[in-house]
Amino acid sequence: MPLLCGGTSEPKEADDEVHKICDEMKPHVEEKAGKTFEVFSAKSYKTQVVAGMNYFIKVHVGGEEYVHLRVYRMLPCNGGNLKLTSMQASKAHQDPIEYFE
Repeated sequence: MPLLCGGTSEPKEADDEVHKICDEMKPHVEEKAGKTFEVFSAKSYKTQVVAGMNYFIKVHVGGEEYVHLRVYRMLPCNGGNLKLTSMQASKAHQDPIEYFE
């Protein structure tokens, strides 16, 4: 099924690319959350094609706790940089990944 500009993809299991994104975002997430995470493991994600790519990522942060991240990747012609644009804390394993600002 092709991605439509503006719509999110179906959820997928985290792959190597998403694990690398999470590794890069971990210090930014810890700063935003005001705490450090011993566990920080991407589990699943959705993507959204925009002028670049939004990643909505479910991350296990220890125990029964998860966070959802919204990470923006610029187009390669604009540097391809990553930016943590938003985060939802206090999520659970069963919480679906949904679009959020």
